[in-house]
Amino acid sequence: MSTPAAATTPAATTPATTTPATNTPTSSTLASFRLDGSRALVTGASRGIGRAVALALAEAGADLVLSARTSEALKSTVEQVAEFGRTVIAVPGDLGEPGRAGQVVDQAAEALGGLDVVVHNAGVLPSQPDGSPILLPLQHLPQPDWESVISVNLNATAALCRHAHPYLAASRSPSLVLMSSVAGVIGTPMMESYAASKAAQISLARSLAAGWARQGIRVNALCPGWTRTDMTAFAHHNGPLSDWLLAHVPLGRWATPEEIAAAALFLASPASAYLTGQTLLVDGGVSVPDGGLAGIPKPPSPFAPA
Repeated sequence: MSTPAAATTPAATTPATTTPATNTPTSSTLASFRLDGSRALVTGASRGIGRAVALALAEAGADLVLSARTSEALKSTVEQVAEFGRTVIAVPGDLGEPGRAGQVVDQAAEALGGLDVVVHNAGVLPSQPDGSPILLPLQHLPQPDWESVISVNLNATAALCRHAHPYLAASRSPSLVLMSSVAGVIGTPMMESYAASKAAQISLARSLAAGWARQGIRVNALCPGWTRTDMTAFAHHNGPLSDWLLAHVPLGRWATPEEIAAAALFLASPASAYLTGQTLLVDGGVSVPDGGLAGIPKPPSPFAPA
């Protein structure tokens, strides 16, 4: 006579004891936005969008070299980044000076032991000696003012990319973000030099993305729309001009630097690992034909003859 088997509870009636971790993916979507251990260079980091980008990358875990024209201008951003407990080093330099863009890249790589992320944000408008922008149609803009913009916004960009290439090629997760502008994809009267240089950055990003892809280097252009910064104070502090600009923005408001920085973090991080050669417009819809507001009355242009 056989010994009865020990009584067992049918599997179907066993109370569920599975913990949530059993069905949790091994990596989360949010984790893909982290930059822990990444070495990043941010140019134009003293204020506005550049400062916001630096803080976003630091919060995501990156160590940083920050560049702007002077050490004094970078002091506040350096202090804020340090509050995240990240390594942060200031490398000042006027990118309009011949050779300085390449020197900034080399010094950044030396300070951090390499580079994984470069966000090139530095850029200029034609300006008066006091820093106020020169808004003139092309036919009235002096050639030296045109050349000063092209020197910083295009020539320095090319030099920076050229020098960054070997460091990015040696990285396991390289990303180059060129801060272009919506001005590079829409008609921007009175700002032709700036718009042309920003359009050139978009083209450069696309060409580099194709040329460097097999080395794993991702290159993208980020195009902010009208963003409330010191550079745009001439517009957002001018009621009629601000109203006219925003009348062409479907979302009807200025962007904040932090909104642009969030997009920069996306492009810099593994969250965008399959994204290269793209132009990311963070513009409230202004690049939609006619600002997305065809048929809606707009205030007269402040530039129209009286």
